[in-house]
Amino acid sequence: MTRIQANLFLLLSGAIWGAGFVAQSTAMDSIGPMWFIGLRFAIATAVAAPLALWEHRKAEVPMPKSSIRNFLWIGLALFAGAMTQQLGLMTTSVTNSGFLTGLYVVFVPILTVVFLRRKPHWVIWPAAGLALLGIFLLSGGTLSGLNNGDFLTIICAAFWALQVMLVGIFVGSTGRPMLLCVVQFAVCAVLGCLAGAMFEPLDMTAITNALPEILYAGLFSSGIGFICQVVGQRYTTAPQAAIFLSREALFAALLGVLLLGETITMVGYIGCATIFAAMLIAEIVPELTKSKRIAAGA
Repeated sequence: MTRIQANLFLLLSGAIWGAGFVAQSTAMDSIGPMWFIGLRFAIATAVAAPLALWEHRKAEVPMPKSSIRNFLWIGLALFAGAMTQQLGLMTTSVTNSGFLTGLYVVFVPILTVVFLRRKPHWVIWPAAGLALLGIFLLSGGTLSGLNNGDFLTIICAAFWALQVMLVGIFVGSTGRPMLLCVVQFAVCAVLGCLAGAMFEPLDMTAITNALPEILYAGLFSSGIGFICQVVGQRYTTAPQAAIFLSREALFAALLGVLLLGETITMVGYIGCATIFAAMLIAEIVPELTKSKRIAAGA
């Protein structure tokens, strides 16, 4: 897969996740956040399991022994991000959640530098800043009076950044992206259902009422969305992946307007254009500098 194709996978992930914000918000009219997480990731596990089995049969080299342990760590980061995001949506808007979750665009290159001592392409920093500005404008430019849900979503962004960084580290070395998906989904499913059983009442009526949202989040947001992320990240860097995944904020805001009646201003539309510009910069500049280096070497 080329880097451009990988980034298209990441863009698709962002679009699917953006629509998932609406499902995550409306589902809690009927079902608790932990049960929603557990059930959506149980469905996602079932989606990814046949692909992981096919991948195992096609594998030409054995998988490193430490891979499952590493995949479990990724699953824990994913669960922490999903939990704080879902709890945050109980008291914040879909638009604000999309903006604040988008902070991982900034957190990823910072974590990459701090923990991995890897210097990203120089354009990632201004592109990340531009994407963050665009997400801020998309929110209307007013986030005064942050509530508990907003603070939980900021914490979610940090865990999201950690998950993106860990995927970037481990998926390429193992060559088993589908197994990674199954493991991280299963961790979220087990922990979510355990937490739900401990703290949230549940009956079949609640599941039936929230079933459309659970199916969307399980099949698309969790299943297809995260599979596209993991596959795409095999062929690009974590900071660049974060830029393209940030498109979820754009779709979250637009669908919040269309489906939930949330408002978006002219400033918000400027934010959409700013995010798109950030993605183009992150895609085009590395390609141009790479072409120049190749030409210079020739």
